[in-house]
Parts: sequence; structure tokens; C-alpha cells
Amino acid sequence: MDIQAIKQRFGIIGNNPVLDRAIDIARQVAATDITVLVSGESGTGKEFFPKIIHQLSARKHGPYIAVNCGAIPEGTIDSELFGHEKGSFTGAHEARKGYFEVVDGGTIFLDEVAELPLGTQVRLLRVLESGEFMRVGSSKVLKTNVRVVGATNVNIPDAISNGKFRQDLYYRLNTVPILVPALRERKDDIYLLFRKFAADAAEKYRMPPIQVDDEAQQVLRNYRWPGNIRQLKNLTEQISIIEKNRMIDVATIIKYLPQGQSNELPVLYKGEDASKFNERELLYKVLFDMKKDMNDLKQLVMNLMQHENTISSNLGENTHLIKRLYKDFEEGKDISQPIIVHSADTHFSDQDTIQEPEEVEESLSLEKKEIDFIKRALARHEGKRKDAARELGISERTLYRKIKEYDIE
Repeated sequence: MDIQAIKQRFGIIGNNPVLDRAIDIARQVAATDITVLVSGESGTGKEFFPKIIHQLSARKHGPYIAVNCGAIPEGTIDSELFGHEKGSFTGAHEARKGYFEVVDGGTIFLDEVAELPLGTQVRLLRVLESGEFMRVGSSKVLKTNVRVVGATNVNIPDAISNGKFRQDLYYRLNTVPILVPALRERKDDIYLLFRKFAADAAEKYRMPPIQVDDEAQQVLRNYRWPGNIRQLKNLTEQISIIEKNRMIDVATIIKYLPQGQSNELPVLYKGEDASKFNERELLYKVLFDMKKDMNDLKQLVMNLMQHENTISSNLGENTHLIKRLYKDFEEGKDISQPIIVHSADTHFSDQDTIQEPEEVEESLSLEKKEIDFIKRALARHEGKRKDAARELGISERTLYRKIKEYDIE
């Protein structure tokens, strides 16, 4: 079975080379009984890989079970995995088989394997090396033939250094490593996944699927996605259910990102100053606001042109100047420059007084826009800098420095 067929069978979306490499390794290792360790951040879809390995192996007709090691209390994890005898501890009213005994001949997926207690790690190492184990409260050695696939979002070498994970167990589990890339490393796949989740939500809740414009797609692409695919799916479902407009723009996307801040901006690179990054976020907000102002101006000019007849008494014979302004705007010319009115551009009667051209120039300074944002935020929160900084998406320290730099009272 080729990689594309595996994606279709297991519902995996994406064309990232690192993802394809991980699927290819799972396909090749499936025919063996080698232990596999799947690594990757939480929410990246690690649970698909043990299923691929099991379904493509000779054990596919045997049992398969997934165990979340981090969700089982430390006091009962040994009993869950290896079973116990009647009376071995308080509450053990009868003997019970553990997962390794029940899944004999199949595959067991140990999710969050790094969360296992050290004592349980010793028992697991023995199973991996010899297939032998003992129930809790028993001295009888039992045998099992189980394929083990582990997964973790923890840096196990660091856990080994901190004494929380056994080095010998790590090398035994990590016979064949599979690395699942984070969503931010699969930028070209983000929109594909968004469309899939939008279509699923539309079918589930019987509504038209949402779509995003080009700028909103760029926001999705550049956001860091700390929760990976799980976070993207939740966000898509939220927007699908709450928003009435099926075409989603930048403002709507930003509203659903955590704390409503501009976290869709590029991630901070190693060595980049954090205060500069916060300033860049503020500048992006200024640019977005400037673009909105330009769109408002465009709409205003269009409205003036459409209502030329009804407002001619107020505008006189100068309506054609508005048309000229709109034409310059459409052609990408700088409309912030002064407009000089020449005699050829208008008509005057004998009673009209020709006045000197009046120069009107709107400042598009980023610095002035930034000062305006800060003043408005401080006024809205009655001078509380902490709340104002949170709304602006910058640190309180950066806001304090900006206030001093611009001498804002």
C-alpha cells in the first residue's frame, strides 16, 4: 500500500514531506515486531501511527488497545497493565487480567509512555525484553506476545537526565523512532485541514461550510498553533457554529485566537528580542487599521459618486474632483499629496472669487497611529497600564517605555 492510499484509509490530511516520511517508516516497520516510539507535540495526530502499524501487520486480526499512561493513577497502573490477584491490595475482590494479558497476539499502544512511574518502567522493560510479566500479588511468571508502540510529547533525553525515565527502557522503546511534525512546520497543510474540518462541521451540524479570504488564510498559515491539529479543529468548529457570515475575514479569525491578540504573526526566532517582537505586533495592528481607513475612504468616495445628483447643491461643480481622487486611488497613486485646483479643472462665474489652492494632507505616520492607539487604550481602561497593554498585545514594560518615549500623559 502506497503512502497516498494509507492517507485515504486513515483520514490523514497533508502533503508535508516530513509527514510522508513518518507514514513511510510506519508502513515499512509494520511487517516486523520491532518496538516503535512515536514522538511529537500534543495534538499532532500521533495516535494514527500505531493504528497504521497494526492494520498493516500480520497482527491486524488480533486485538488492539490504546492506553493513556498519563490518565491512570500511579497506584493502579501496574494492575491495569499487568493484572492482579484476588486480595493483592485493598479492593481487589477478584483476580483480574491486565492489558498485556488481554492483548496477547495483538498490539498495545502506550500513549504518553514517559508518564509511567519508575517501578512500572522496570516491569515494562522486562516485557519488552523477554515477554514475561507477573500479576500484582503473584509470583507466577506469565508470557505474552504483544507488539508495543509507544508515544510521547516529552523530551525523553531530558527526562533521563532528570532521573524520571530509565535510559535502558528508552533505548528498548526507541528501536525505530517516528517523528510527527508540528502543525506550524506544515504551513501548506493548514488550509487543507481547515477546509476538511469546516466540511465536517457543516455536515455534522447541517449548515453551509465556512470559507476564509486570502488574508485570513495567511493568518492561519502564520499562527504558531501551540495546540496543533486539535486546536485548529476546535477553532474551525467554533467559527462554524457561532458566525452567521460564511465568509470569514482577518478580524474574525483574530477574534477566535487566544486572548484575541495578534498571535497570528510570525513566531519569534531564536535570539530575537522579545520587546521588538511586541512592537512589531503593535505596528501590524496599526497597518491593519490604516488599511481599514483606506477602505472606508474608498467606500465614502463611491457613495459620493452614486449620490452626485442629490448632493450637487453642496459640492457645486467640483464633483469631478472627487472622481479624479477615486481614479487616482484605484490606480495606486499617492492620494495623500495635496490636490492643486487649476482653472482648467473647474468653472467659475463672474461673481466667483478665485481662492488660492488649499493644501490638505493627511498624515500616515506609523508613529502617530501608534501614539493614538496607546492613548485610546489608556483612556478606555482609565489609565490602567496593565489592562491597556493586554488590549494592545504588548507587555506592560513595553507600554511603559512607549509612554516615556512619546511623552504621553
